[in-house]
Amino acid sequence: MLLSEVFLPEFIKYDLKGTTKDEIFEEMVDHFCRITQKNVKKDILAALYEREALMSTGVLHGIAMPHGKTAAIDGIFGVLGVSRHGINYDAMDGKPVYLIFMIIAPPVKAETHLHILQLVAKFMRKPSFYNGIINAQNEKEVYEVIKSYEDQFLHCA
Repeated sequence: MLLSEVFLPEFIKYDLKGTTKDEIFEEMVDHFCRITQKNVKKDILAALYEREALMSTGVLHGIAMPHGKTAAIDGIFGVLGVSRHGINYDAMDGKPVYLIFMIIAPPVKAETHLHILQLVAKFMRKPSFYNGIINAQNEKEVYEVIKSYEDQFLHCA
């Protein structure tokens, strides 16, 4: 599975309004529920907070990867949020978060869930990937950055 299959343009939330982790979780899950027309907000939030209770998913360099598993959905879904102002996320480095890669999967898709997390981590090690998303002007441009890096990655594999 590719990032471009998980973070489809309609699942990209450009210019998040929230300023805290709780607000961002609400905003991104609301966006997911609106796009999919699934009434699973409570289930997804519970999965995200359950995982977050173990350790912050705010990794280094302005990136967070909140994720969780719930039987309330039947496939792997992601919402990519971009914040212009930064979010107080309790990240490991103590700095604001600007990119949030939220990944939700059913428990039976644990291996694919892990694969997507690994792909995000691999691409995020490249400063040009991060900068490309941050400098994008809309959801379509964010998606094009993802596709471009996948094309490079697939040609090098």
